[in-house]
Amino acid sequence: MSSAMDHRPQTWHHGLMARWWAEFNTAEPAELAYYRRAIERFGEPALDLGCGAGRLLVPLLEAGLDVDGADISGDMLARAAELAASRGLRPALHAQAFHELDLPRRYRTILSCDSFGIGGSRAQDRLALRRVFEHLEPGGAFVFSHELPYGGGHASRWERWLPGRRASLPGDWPAEGDRRRTADGDELELLVRLADLDPLLQRSTYEVRVRRWRDGVPVEEEEHRLHESLYFAQELLVLLGDAGFDSVEIEAAYAGTPATPDDGAVVLVARRPG
Repeated sequence: MSSAMDHRPQTWHHGLMARWWAEFNTAEPAELAYYRRAIERFGEPALDLGCGAGRLLVPLLEAGLDVDGADISGDMLARAAELAASRGLRPALHAQAFHELDLPRRYRTILSCDSFGIGGSRAQDRLALRRVFEHLEPGGAFVFSHELPYGGGHASRWERWLPGRRASLPGDWPAEGDRRRTADGDELELLVRLADLDPLLQRSTYEVRVRRWRDGVPVEEEEHRLHESLYFAQELLVLLGDAGFDSVEIEAAYAGTPATPDDGAVVLVARRPG
């Protein structure tokens, strides 16, 4: 019999989707500045956990900071390595799931941008926080952004938590998606739909269809699924406490100020005892 810890996290950050991230996703100035200040505050070395295609990692390295990267997707890490090499950089990159984190270094700062709860199970998420704790030096900090179930991109789906509001799932695929031209002249088209929302499990499932077009003709298509565990702020405080963190601040996203009930996106700053 398999256990909840046996299955691999279900994410969509592979193949053409990894290319989409590398081509079209760059660091927002506010988030990049926030994480840079966090590293400067809590110290180096640092780890970008869920570094993806390197959109935060590479600018932080260019700023002269000592930062490693880890991500479950080898395709995303390959893109990160390409981006770094184009800037004359060779970061340490590790292909590991959060709950399997086992790196040779210990860190003063571990950051994670919009990645906690993506792909795995709640049991894996609990283990992931313990792994993060073990990889921090005494006094180090885990700094991670998180979208609450009623905030940000989730806000439009909040009503689906109510009884009778999920009968239409999964809905039809959009007729057309977000279609953009890549650096080499191809086009990538991204179509996303909500496949399932389970309020009891607090888990949503999304499906993505990515098409590659060349000269106006679709020549390649992939489909992937992504599971996301949905956490409220007070749940995260309990999980962080269970993992060993003794001090946790909840801030409004990238503002550096305490979060309020109206903030749907937050950053948690959790400290390992010194």
